[in-house]
Amino acid sequence: MEKKSENTLSYYLDLIAGWLAFATAILYAILIFNANFLFMSTGMLDVFRVILVYMPLVLVAIVGLEFTMKRSLITRVAFLVVLTIIVLFQFFPNTWANFAGIFG
Repeated sequence: MEKKSENTLSYYLDLIAGWLAFATAILYAILIFNANFLFMSTGMLDVFRVILVYMPLVLVAIVGLEFTMKRSLITRVAFLVVLTIIVLFQFFPNTWANFAGIFG
């Protein structure tokens, strides 16, 4: 019985990850298009930039959960610990500013 629920959950995680990956690609395309033609307001651009920061993290979390569902408990716990560290360190402004400074 557990295998069926794992397969169902894996199916839904796969579906969500696919749509999220597609939405991430669309967001990148919109921001690149806006960089050339400047059609967005500043407020809308700020919202899209915040989404651009968190959307890949959510995508990594979903794909990682889907991947670790088929692995051992140790692998799943290790992934969740690493993901927790990433999320927790986002609450420290200096760490996040130093990390974001690498890319921009």
